[in-house]
Amino acid sequence: MSRKFLETESPGWVADGLISEAQQQQLLARYPPEAQALGLLPLLGSVLVGLSALSVVAANWQALPAALRLALLLGSLLGSYGAGAYFLRRGNADLGHGLMGLGLIVFGASIILVSQLYQLVGYDVSGLLAWVVAGTALSYVYGSRLLVLLTVLIGAAVQTYCVEVLGSFSYATAVLVAGGLGYFWWRQPAVVSSTVLAIGLLWQAGLLVIVLHAKITWFFVPAMAIYAAGDWQANRAGARALQAPPLVAAYLFMFGLATFGETDTYANVLRPPLLPYLGALAAVFALSVAGKRVRGRMNTLLDWLLLLPGFYLPGGLPLAVATLVVLYAHAGSVLARAHRNQDSDQLTLGAVLFVVATAVAYFKLTWAFLDKSLFFLLGGVLLLSLSWYLRQRNAQTLAAASPTLGANASEATPDSTVSPEAAPPND
Repeated sequence: MSRKFLETESPGWVADGLISEAQQQQLLARYPPEAQALGLLPLLGSVLVGLSALSVVAANWQALPAALRLALLLGSLLGSYGAGAYFLRRGNADLGHGLMGLGLIVFGASIILVSQLYQLVGYDVSGLLAWVVAGTALSYVYGSRLLVLLTVLIGAAVQTYCVEVLGSFSYATAVLVAGGLGYFWWRQPAVVSSTVLAIGLLWQAGLLVIVLHAKITWFFVPAMAIYAAGDWQANRAGARALQAPPLVAAYLFMFGLATFGETDTYANVLRPPLLPYLGALAAVFALSVAGKRVRGRMNTLLDWLLLLPGFYLPGGLPLAVATLVVLYAHAGSVLARAHRNQDSDQLTLGAVLFVVATAVAYFKLTWAFLDKSLFFLLGGVLLLSLSWYLRQRNAQTLAAASPTLGANASEATPDSTVSPEAAPPND
């Protein structure tokens, strides 16, 4: 929560009687305006000083003796970690974690520079793997989300190096990122770190598909496994943050299939063996359903519509119609869930998805023979009809709940008679 938000909204809370003026002042005191600047300025200053020193050393690196190079690397490493520990002990967590992150970056740079200094040739990823291990360990020791984000990025960089340079996939790196940082996410499911972790894991899954030379649709088995992990997370915000990147990837794939899947030329790229693929996807689906049932989130089950394997259909009209039906059904499920939960953000998202599906339908199916005005008329009628239906459902739900609430209220309030003195006078 920001101080600006409190300054804007808290007077209304006081006027409505939600909080007192004393409580308003206590809330404002918890978020002083100078706190962010005081925490940010030393961090920016240390970064600028570090960049200045780095530029001087880099310009003269080759002319420096080997012993001095090692001393500079070791001094930078110990200095960053020592300064970070010092500020953490003094209670400045932002600056302390920032310096710890700087030390982690220096550690990785030291691995690379030392190998260049002594002309060490690496035929595996063991040296860089130590970088990922250090990041994972520091994340647990200090409980820092910044270190988690850095380690996810480091893991993605190390895995990319393995695939592009060594031509292999580092399963140890993938296990460290998925297992080590995944457990950290399970305990502290912050929104930003959840999203970054999901994107990092999707990157690793994509690299694995490339190394194995598998059909690209195999990517969605680990991607939806990440989604299923979110179904088991008790924290709703952290769960949806982890699930958002896999869903975006699935939607973009379905959108591309609806837009460009005219012919069967994609068959050799998209169609894996039917039974193994469907079996693996069904296993992940069962895991997801179990999590939704335990956490009471069965209303999100229709997210799996995006994973229907329509690419097994022949190209042309059958594929276009099938993918458009899926896009419309998914948009409708988002709108229905938004109306049921009174979620304005989800309502906006559902409307955007509905318009996107309608635009795809127009350009794919009706561009040549349907008048544009008639197309927009049909799209508007569909949206208005859907809105009317959802409002009717909400009204029926409220009407059904009203007698129950009235009965509960009458049971909770004992019968009483009003004395003549308490009765309002007649005009």
